[in-house]
Amino acid sequence: MRQIETKSNKELRYGFLLLPNFSLIAFSSAIEPLRMANWISEQQCYSTSLISHDGKPVTSSSGVPVQVDHSLKELPYFDAVFICGASPIARTGNEAVIEWLKKQIHSPMAIGGIGTGSYILAIAGLLDNYRATIHWWHIENLKREFPKTQVSSRLFEIDGQRYTCSGGTASMDMMLFLIGSQQNMDLSAAISEQFVCERIRGSDDQQRIPIKSRINANQPKLIEAVTLMEANIEEPLSTDDLAHHVKLSRRHLERLFKKYLHNVPAKYYIELRLTQARKLLRQSDKTILQIGLLCGFSSASYFSTAYKNHYNITPREERKQVE
Repeated sequence: MRQIETKSNKELRYGFLLLPNFSLIAFSSAIEPLRMANWISEQQCYSTSLISHDGKPVTSSSGVPVQVDHSLKELPYFDAVFICGASPIARTGNEAVIEWLKKQIHSPMAIGGIGTGSYILAIAGLLDNYRATIHWWHIENLKREFPKTQVSSRLFEIDGQRYTCSGGTASMDMMLFLIGSQQNMDLSAAISEQFVCERIRGSDDQQRIPIKSRINANQPKLIEAVTLMEANIEEPLSTDDLAHHVKLSRRHLERLFKKYLHNVPAKYYIELRLTQARKLLRQSDKTILQIGLLCGFSSASYFSTAYKNHYNITPREERKQVE
């Protein structure tokens, strides 16, 4: 394997603070890219240590016990510490961790939240006035309980010295992004290839949120209409056709969209198609005309105008940004 040069010879020290019932897949997806970075680069780019609040082993949500290296009382220096949250979320029982976090508010050390670890950071006040994300199941709760936090539905958020991700395999995406920024994008790409990842998802990628949770409405007819829209991107249905398929009058359907989505069906539909178009522009090698047609736009000029109106950038300019 070709050795890849890195930007810095400095070893970065990362700690992972494991909470009881932490998600094993989110933790391993975060720590494995760091190990692989060292192996591929043939340098000690990263060292990793495991932490629990009392120094005792911690059991994951799948029942696997994990030995740790440190307790909170005897931590060495770290460049970053990541809180690996419980699955499901733990609202009590982490008082010692929260008290420790409160003391880190003005620390130069980066603090990260993996999955529901973001919730613990928010309780400690470390996400006030920061962008942050969490698993889609908890997004609305985080917004409601911590209005000072700028909550997104992205896979991960890097805002200054605050690193948060939605958990699961998004932990790997966040680490690959950090490795690319700190070391070399070629190194991130090589790690991705070793893990047989189809692609490195970026900071703009959104979580795949189930329709019911995404539209925040327990309305079967509305969910049915949105499902039909998502299934008919290339050949869009008219609002009358949608109403017919879900067995509602057009006016009733429009009222549901207005009440729960603060939008009209036609506008919501075109935004769905433009979102899909943006994904294809960034991830595929299809031509701009092909992408426009695949997303239900009858001409290149119509596609370009709609895209510019929505994203304030043309499809051609979007494509150049990722080339």
